[in-house]
Amino acid sequence: MRTAGTNTGDTAYMQIYKHMDIATAKPTEEEKQGVPHHLMDFLDPCEAFSVARYCELAKPVIADIADRGKLPILVGGTGLYVDSLLGNVTFTETETDPALRAALQQELDERGVDAMLEKIRAFDPASAERLAVGRNPKRIVRCIEVYRATGMTQTQLNAAQTALPSPYRAIKIGLTAADRDFLYERIDRRVDIMLDNGLLEEARAFYGDASSQTASAAIGYKELLPYLLGEKSLEECVENLKRSTRRYAKRQLTWFRRDPSVHWFEIDRLSFEEILSAASELISKDCHYGKISNP
Repeated sequence: MRTAGTNTGDTAYMQIYKHMDIATAKPTEEEKQGVPHHLMDFLDPCEAFSVARYCELAKPVIADIADRGKLPILVGGTGLYVDSLLGNVTFTETETDPALRAALQQELDERGVDAMLEKIRAFDPASAERLAVGRNPKRIVRCIEVYRATGMTQTQLNAAQTALPSPYRAIKIGLTAADRDFLYERIDRRVDIMLDNGLLEEARAFYGDASSQTASAAIGYKELLPYLLGEKSLEECVENLKRSTRRYAKRQLTWFRRDPSVHWFEIDRLSFEEILSAASELISKDCHYGKISNP
């Protein structure tokens, strides 16, 4: 079951979308090796998606796998989705005020992310600290919008949403590299391979058909758009794509390194066989299929 887009770093959940194959590095049938993959390649790119919807769809899939005596494996790189699902977050609907959101977005555009984080820090220091890690403009605006609409801070809402205990007993395995340059070289090489495999043609087709703001945020498409519009050279756009991907990978590492329960393996110091053996040993020691409870 997948939660994230690409092997090199992408916005969350992008592998759910149909046709977005190269940009999101969907595994081929050969790479799947006969193992069923869920929540992948089922949604039209014109449709929006959310972490709440992801958790709603993922829970019955996990329950079904566990009921069959199999081990559910959650694969991804997007911390919000992983943590929300494993933490059994209960999502509550809050009304959206389009006028307020537009005003806050304009303020962010004019004053910048740091100024908006300071605004949040005045009423919700914990959220300001958390949002400063990813510096996601959309979530920063939403944090202020929720406070204005409900009178409750995002921290208070988060506490209420995580009040129920998680039904899952997860073993978290993370891949990293001791040498940051090694990791970045891998990312750059992966981008080159994606281009060789037809990423530019896929991006051109995507922008000809899709209209979802969610899907169009995928790393791999938006960086190539200036070239497709004739505004920048292909070399400039490719370099920007590599830079964006490296930055995303850095944010992923920052997010997951806050979690002391992650077991880290360094891909530049251990072979695939060594990592597989160590991870399998962790699972065999700590995971018991019959003890997985369902939400």
